[in-house]
Amino acid sequence: MIEVEEMTIEQVRDLLDRGELTSKALVMFYLERIAKYDKGERGLNAILELNPEALQMADQLDEERKQCGPRSILHGIPILIKDNISTKDHMHTSGGSLALADLYVPFDAFIIKKLRASGAILLGKTNMGELMNFMSYTMPDGYSSRGGQVNNPYNRRLTPSGSSSGSAVAVAANLAMAAIGTETNGSLTMPARYNQLVTIKPTVGLVSRQGIMPISYYQDTPGPMARNVADATILLEAIVGRDEQDELTDRSMGRIPKSYREELGKDINGKRIGYNPKTFEELDSEEKRVMQEAMEILEKAGAHLIPTLLEEIGDYGFKPNLYEFKAGFNKYLKSVKGATKIETLQDLIAFNETHPDTCLKYGQDILYEAQATTGNLSDPYYMMLRQNSLQQVRTIGMDRHFAKDHLDAFMTMAISSLAPVSGYPSLALPAGWKREGEPMSLLLIGKDFTESMLIRIGYQYEKRTQKRKAPILG
Repeated sequence: MIEVEEMTIEQVRDLLDRGELTSKALVMFYLERIAKYDKGERGLNAILELNPEALQMADQLDEERKQCGPRSILHGIPILIKDNISTKDHMHTSGGSLALADLYVPFDAFIIKKLRASGAILLGKTNMGELMNFMSYTMPDGYSSRGGQVNNPYNRRLTPSGSSSGSAVAVAANLAMAAIGTETNGSLTMPARYNQLVTIKPTVGLVSRQGIMPISYYQDTPGPMARNVADATILLEAIVGRDEQDELTDRSMGRIPKSYREELGKDINGKRIGYNPKTFEELDSEEKRVMQEAMEILEKAGAHLIPTLLEEIGDYGFKPNLYEFKAGFNKYLKSVKGATKIETLQDLIAFNETHPDTCLKYGQDILYEAQATTGNLSDPYYMMLRQNSLQQVRTIGMDRHFAKDHLDAFMTMAISSLAPVSGYPSLALPAGWKREGEPMSLLLIGKDFTESMLIRIGYQYEKRTQKRKAPILG
C-alpha cells in the first residue's frame, strides 16, 4: 500500500485517476488504522460508528471511475462526519447522547446529499462533545455518554477540545482524508488548534444546517476540518449552496464564487490585514514570536499589517442560545418523529434523569436552563438579547473596525467569539507548539462571505511555514 497518511486530497486523486490506488484499498487502509489506533483501552476513541456500507460504496465508485470517470475531486475519497449530522443509512445520528442512541434518521442532511453527489465516501460518524457541548458546564471537551472520552493524539494530557473533537482527532491521526464538524462558538476552531489542523468556519448562511442538530439559528454552521488549506477548501466547495429548507442560505445567492480553489496560490499584494497591538502585547513570549513571524511573512508576501483596536467584547451569544437551542432542538426532534422515542427536549432530560449512572456523569445543567426558557423566538426578552449580541459584536465591533481601517481580514492568536457571534467567517491555521507542549494556532477573521480572501491569505501563510507535524501514535 502506498503511504498516503499525509498526502493531500489532490495527490490521492491523482493516484486514483492513474489506477495506482483504488478507493477500496484506501478505505481498507483507514479501517486498519482505526482498528489499530482508535480502538482499545489506549485508543483515541474518535470514531463513534463506522459505515457498514463503506467498502461497498468504494467498490461502486471504483467501477464508476473506470466506466465514466470521476464525479469530482472528492470521488472515492473517505471522509468522516460528526455525529450530529443526519445520514439516511445504517449509521445512527445521536449527537453523542445515549438518549438518542436509537435514532436512524430517515433523511440525509442537505450537505450529506451534496457529499454523496460528489462521490465522497462516508467512512463513519465521529465522537463529539455530547449535544454539541451544550449539556453541562462541567463536562470535559470531547466527552459523550454514548461514546466516552475522545483523546488528543499528540498528548493525552491535552484536551481534544470543542464539540467537534472526534472529527479533529481523526483527521490529525490520519484516520480519514478529512472530516466535517460543526460550530456554534469555537467547536471547529478550538479542536483545530489542539489537533494542529486547518478549519474554515463559514459565514452563517453559506452552508445549509438542514438535518443538523442545532444550538443556535444565528451562529450554527458546519465546516471542513483538514490537514492543509487546500483540502479544507475542497471540502468547503463541495458543501456550499442555497437550500430552500434553510432560509439563511438565501443570503449566499450571488455571493459564492465559481471556485474557492482558484484562490489557492493567488497573491495577497496590497491586502490589508488588521491586528490588535494591545492584545499583541498581552501575548506570552512564544506567542509573540509566532505572531511576529506571521506578520513578517505576510508582509513579505505583499500584505499590509494594520494596527486596529478590534477586540473581544464578551460572550454575548450564550443567553440567546438557550432560547434558540430549545426551539431548534424540539424542531429537529419533530422532523425525526417516529424514528426515536425522544420527541422533545423535556423527554431527553427525563431519559437522562432515569439513567443517571450512564447519562449524567457530569449533569445536565445547561439543558435545564434551556428548558426553563420559553423557547419562543418572538419572546421580547430573547429578541433583545439576540439583537444586543449582534449589535455589540457585529455592528459596533467587526463592521466599524473593518470599515474604519479598510481591512480585508483580521488576524489574532486568540480563539475569538467575534466570528461565531457575528456569523462571519474564520480560518484557523496550525502555528506550532510552545516548549511545554501547548499548541498554537493563527486565526484569520473576515466579513460576510469573504472565505475566498481568508483562503488566499491562509494558503500564503501555510506554504511559507508548514507548521503541522503528524502525531506519533503508539
